[in-house]
Amino acid sequence: MVASDAPHDDWLTWAFSPTISAILVTLVISLLLPVLIHAYLYRQATGSSSGKDLPTFLLLGPSGAGKTTLLTLFANGTPSPTHTSQTPSTALCHLPASTRSHADRYRSANDDTLSHASQPKLLITDTPGHGKLRHHALASLTTSSPNTPALKGLLFVVDSAAVSSPAGLTETAEYLHDILLLLQKRHTQSKTSKDPQAIPVLVAANKQDVFTSLPAALVGLKLEEEIAKVRLTRSKGLLDSGVGMEGDEGADDQERNWLGRFGAKEFAFAQMGEHGVEVTVIGGNAKGEGGEEKEEESGRVEEWWAWIGENL
Repeated sequence: MVASDAPHDDWLTWAFSPTISAILVTLVISLLLPVLIHAYLYRQATGSSSGKDLPTFLLLGPSGAGKTTLLTLFANGTPSPTHTSQTPSTALCHLPASTRSHADRYRSANDDTLSHASQPKLLITDTPGHGKLRHHALASLTTSSPNTPALKGLLFVVDSAAVSSPAGLTETAEYLHDILLLLQKRHTQSKTSKDPQAIPVLVAANKQDVFTSLPAALVGLKLEEEIAKVRLTRSKGLLDSGVGMEGDEGADDQERNWLGRFGAKEFAFAQMGEHGVEVTVIGGNAKGEGGEEKEEESGRVEEWWAWIGENL
């Protein structure tokens, strides 16, 4: 036993001795170890780009909001002529070199390793916005595993000009209400002790270049006000149908179908934070109107890309 432990003791004695060789080895290890740990953690963070399950984002929103145009812009760098979607379509995209992913947020802008080829890959799926075809979007959320790492976020595309009309505002608010309620139920009705993976929502106030469009902040405010009306109408509908009139069971059902803070008169996107859903409203435009320069034709989506990068 003593003989077998002797080499080990000799190595420890040498490692802690003030010799040049021991100092050099210690210096090399202290310099290389942080680099190796960083490389491992970075590979783990970006490994999904080369795996089977690429990060995925869903494009949702009413028909005509500009989802398909946005998909072509994300995939090709320039928008392409589109038509009304009948089925979901998915495109493989690269995060632009000018946009940082969550894993790269602390890297220097002068880092030579940052390039288009090294940027994370992701999938963006466009879903039909017509009322009769929205089941495709709902199915994408209800059939996915509560803890799936692939689905990273939802982009709910809004026509900033259409919501200035009562009809356009109501249609948009009803659809967004249903999506948020589905995410809320996904969180609150989880059958496991661990909360399901959070799915953030970006309300992309599109067509900000149109003269009649509303500013993004006002789009968010109007949607909150209209969702409060939709929520109240849906709640009254449950009462009129007899649900909620049968004691505690009916009251529980009414609470399950109430979006946001139960019983609150007003609705705000901030209420969704209580249910694990973060909602952000950001303006932009997928395609410039009447512009001759390339920047105008390609629209303004940098802030939307930045939101995607933060959630990769």
